[in-house]
Amino acid sequence: MPGVPVIFDRALLAQRRARAAGAMASADFLLKEVAADFADRLAMIKRDFARAVDLGGHTGLVADAIGRLANVGMVIRTERCEALLAGRPGAKLVCDEELLPFAPESLNLVVSGLTLQWVNDLPGTLAQIAAALKPDGLFLAALLGGDTLYELRQALTAAESETRGGASPRVSPFIEVRELGALLQRAGFALPVADTDRLTARYADMFELMGELKAMGATNVLSERSRVPLPRGVLLRAAEIYAERFAGTDGRIPATFEIVTATGWRPHDSQQKPLRPGSARMRLADALGTREIPAGEKAKPR
Repeated sequence: MPGVPVIFDRALLAQRRARAAGAMASADFLLKEVAADFADRLAMIKRDFARAVDLGGHTGLVADAIGRLANVGMVIRTERCEALLAGRPGAKLVCDEELLPFAPESLNLVVSGLTLQWVNDLPGTLAQIAAALKPDGLFLAALLGGDTLYELRQALTAAESETRGGASPRVSPFIEVRELGALLQRAGFALPVADTDRLTARYADMFELMGELKAMGATNVLSERSRVPLPRGVLLRAAEIYAERFAGTDGRIPATFEIVTATGWRPHDSQQKPLRPGSARMRLADALGTREIPAGEKAKPR
């Protein structure tokens, strides 16, 4: 895609996800949280979604959770990594999140759990999703946010700078909630909302955390990453720094995962719209039961 910065090596990401496919279910606690949250949100919406897509469906937790809802019909799981679809029942499709194969206005619902943070052209992907939704169709996504793994980022950067005089990026940059809200508007979604939540997992040490990230298929895939593995001495020093700065009284270390959840609707005439400026029928002062004070006039003491 000309002009799109290549932040992530998506071919490497696919390889690592394929390698981790067998172990991913053992490290899916984040996806379980997202799947339960999606199901709760959709259950409160009083409308039916006849055709849904789970974009980048991992182990199928999200598709299974929303597929049990009475207001969700057929759910199509998509994955770039074919190994994650193998042996799973239901409708499924191998596709790249940056090159969606869906016809315009063919879907009622698109969900995506913890996949789109590794898309290079997120604005383009959001625009494709908006185009694939029918009018009044819903997009619901969870992405890793900017504070995710900040402890690990600090420890690795400090250790490498201390021992080698410089540092290579080792942890992916993740999106901020305000950025995601702006991107939804830019893609043409109506009623865009983005909110954030934090989960903290605890580990015996940094190496246990890195092992779980490997099982998730979520290790470093930055295009500008160093191709030379960190020496063991640097990793040991990073583990020391991590423990020194963040370990609790029990000696275990925390790892923060920030989850940014976004919703947006394909525009439709039935949706609420903001009132035109000057169209209000009641003054705010009247609604509040107070007196309106013109600009420049001081309020009189009572």
